[in-house]
Amino acid sequence: MEEISSRRSVGEFLRSRRERLTPEDVGLVSYGRRRTPGLRREEVAQLAHIGTSWYTSLEQGRSVNPSEDVLNHIAMALRLTEDECRHLHLLARPVQQEKAEDPQLNAGLEQMIRALEPNPAFVLGRCWDLLIWNKAAEFVFQLPSFSHQMQHKPNWMRRFLTDTKLRLDIKDWETKTQIMIARFRADYAHFPNDPRFKELIEEFMQTSPLFRESWPLHDVQVVTDGRKRRYDPRIGEMEFEHVTLQPPTNPDLKIMIYTASTDTAARLKRLMSNQE
Repeated sequence: MEEISSRRSVGEFLRSRRERLTPEDVGLVSYGRRRTPGLRREEVAQLAHIGTSWYTSLEQGRSVNPSEDVLNHIAMALRLTEDECRHLHLLARPVQQEKAEDPQLNAGLEQMIRALEPNPAFVLGRCWDLLIWNKAAEFVFQLPSFSHQMQHKPNWMRRFLTDTKLRLDIKDWETKTQIMIARFRADYAHFPNDPRFKELIEEFMQTSPLFRESWPLHDVQVVTDGRKRRYDPRIGEMEFEHVTLQPPTNPDLKIMIYTASTDTAARLKRLMSNQE
């Protein structure tokens, strides 16, 4: 059953990428009127140097077991980005999924997160549940005060989709949230049969029009490190260098660190001390 679901995901992804291209995009001459948008299957097969019936079987979710070379040729034919190419390989050759367990954060990791003040830092679990965060993260990202006794910790994706205040405060909220959805899908590909992931996707499809519109597009993007800017009326313009770390002993976790610029750190320290 899991194998069938994986093959179906490959077909849906390939179809979504094929339908976004025109013959002109890939240097082909278009003849006649097209009933559906995008390239035809035979055109993708021609560009990838594979048989049309073989490519059709792959897109229809049949068991054809493509090699890495074939996947790379298809990726080139469909003009996939590096993230999309990696996503295609992951869908076509899924890693055996381990059973999800309640993540255990060791004392050293918790101490590190708190020691990074006034730089915001937090840890995300496999399905983007926030597991621990420091005071600076509470302040900058408007999170509740962290407590080990919390029964329901925030989910990072749910916040972007449903928090009305966040939507009003973030510039270009829709564009940034679409990027978050693409990153969420990229992570989901690692655990396509995880019940928690599936529950969240069903929830977001019901509660968020933007998620409902964006999810079927199959856009993927991995988290990128780099400079981040954020504005808050209480703090002003903020600037951070963002990095994502994953512990080698627990790669399901993401440690998100936002190192504040000197000016941002000084303002955060001052404002946080006034709240104590």
